[in-house]
Amino acid sequence: MSKKYTAKKKIGKKEKELENYNTLTAQLLSNRGIKTKKEAGAFLRPDFVNHLHDPFLLSHMKKTVGRILRAFENNERIGIWSDYDADGIPGGALLHDFFKLIGLNNFINYIPDRHLEGYGLNNEGIEELSKDGVKLLITIDCGIRNHKEIDYAKKMGMEVIITDHHEPASLPSKQSDSLPKAFAIINPKRANSKYPEKILCGSGVVWKLIEAILQTKRDLLKEGKEKWLLDLVGLATLSDMVPLVGENRALAHFGLSVLRKSRRPGLSRLFSTLKINKNNISEDDITFMITPRINAASRMGHPRDAFKLLTATDEVEAEVFVKHLDNINNERKGAVTSMVKEAKKKIKEKFENFGEKPIIVLGNPLWRPALLGLVANSIAEEYNRPVFLWGRAHDESIADEAEKILKGSCRSDGLVDLVALMGRVKGHFIEFGGHKLSGGFSVSHEKIHTLEDVLIEASIETRLNDSVGQVLVDAELSLKDISESSVSEILSLAPFGMGNEKPLFIFRDILPEKINRFGKAKEHLSINLRDGGSTIRAISFFTSPDQFGDSLKEGIKTNIVANIEKSFYNNSVEIRLRIVDFFS
Repeated sequence: MSKKYTAKKKIGKKEKELENYNTLTAQLLSNRGIKTKKEAGAFLRPDFVNHLHDPFLLSHMKKTVGRILRAFENNERIGIWSDYDADGIPGGALLHDFFKLIGLNNFINYIPDRHLEGYGLNNEGIEELSKDGVKLLITIDCGIRNHKEIDYAKKMGMEVIITDHHEPASLPSKQSDSLPKAFAIINPKRANSKYPEKILCGSGVVWKLIEAILQTKRDLLKEGKEKWLLDLVGLATLSDMVPLVGENRALAHFGLSVLRKSRRPGLSRLFSTLKINKNNISEDDITFMITPRINAASRMGHPRDAFKLLTATDEVEAEVFVKHLDNINNERKGAVTSMVKEAKKKIKEKFENFGEKPIIVLGNPLWRPALLGLVANSIAEEYNRPVFLWGRAHDESIADEAEKILKGSCRSDGLVDLVALMGRVKGHFIEFGGHKLSGGFSVSHEKIHTLEDVLIEASIETRLNDSVGQVLVDAELSLKDISESSVSEILSLAPFGMGNEKPLFIFRDILPEKINRFGKAKEHLSINLRDGGSTIRAISFFTSPDQFGDSLKEGIKTNIVANIEKSFYNNSVEIRLRIVDFFS
């Protein structure tokens, strides 16, 4: 799918309240729907007091706080069950550290093995916690759909508090039986929730719980000391790709501020190892460098290793986990690269024999399901069509290979609603879920052979608006417009992410003077660009020049779509372009 790039309409006279801002800042604010002085002030200057909502607006918060304080007073053993990703792991570490700070020590953290236990609660883990004496179980980033498991926990003598941010099974149903029968459920997506911010991440929900506990019993902790925990909230908020507006923007903003001063030996050692300038750490450093290493723990080993990194209290222990996570992340990258190559080979063979098809469905019993989402991302981007990839779940309790479930991930080309698509052929899946553009599924050996055919047939009716191919950029600029001042204007809108995308610009009639490859395997692209008397370096990671076809040739003018960024890598400051695309 070829993209067409058009600059958004220039700011008009109607936005008079933005006239005190520089032209570029006003344009960027307007492009993001910010039209008034009040809105602009709130967006550009997040306020910790005024931009965070009352935690007691969340249903069941009061009874949750009361139950936790009762467990504290009675020295009841508490179990903290968190998900194994870069939201759940920081969330588990967050509650762990908070409990330690207030002197609550009778608790245990539990993070399930991604490969052996899967997502959410399971009876075996619940039994293990019961044997350990747990009487109160608190879930983080999971549990909202674990009806049977929570019933089982109650049979084992536990009361369960669910903290989650995922959709309950039957929303927007008002029926109470659409939710698990837990002691309390804190979830901003509950039906009829009065909480203003519906899309907090899992760790964000835990932060609201911490706020509520301290509002109820402030003498548990010296005022302000809890703010040191915001590094974990910021890390999770950025990692989980929630919209960075409203309360999430404030949490990400202040989370980054604390990360720049973080006292955690694990994070400090990780920043140093990765040559990240701690004083200028950005959302890109988190999402491209830190998040993959946290997720690598569950994808390539056990998530507890990432948890231990975040909760380490001395430099020696921290160094061990930093080296381990860096090593397994390199293994993860190698495994993904190998799987991408194999998938491309299969695609070439399949398309040569059967002609091109609108959906790619591929699998290999040896492919690790935990890595398939990363592989599907790469394939969907390159082939511009929806991709469904499957592998075989590792379950030693099942001896017969044919009985083992096939698990997979899917990614859209931007034109197909994946959840709607899978819903049309739901009889083919054991389970499925996700979002419009990404998802996961499980399928039997029997059904996998016809999955491609039924998906292709159903895809015709689930295509999204073709306007997805139209890309609106923030403005047209020339290279001479790039300066320290303009970069500061752009960065005033950070942190960037979902809901506040990094500003995108068109640069026309630019001359690529020199094209270079860099990286250990020469997998990255660096281009020296000229526009009259102005020059700048542009980069793109994991990209080769031939991906842009005839639109990129040394010595021939072209048009560029790019972000403007300021890099502090290895303590070297550079203003540069991050290439998105070239077009003639």
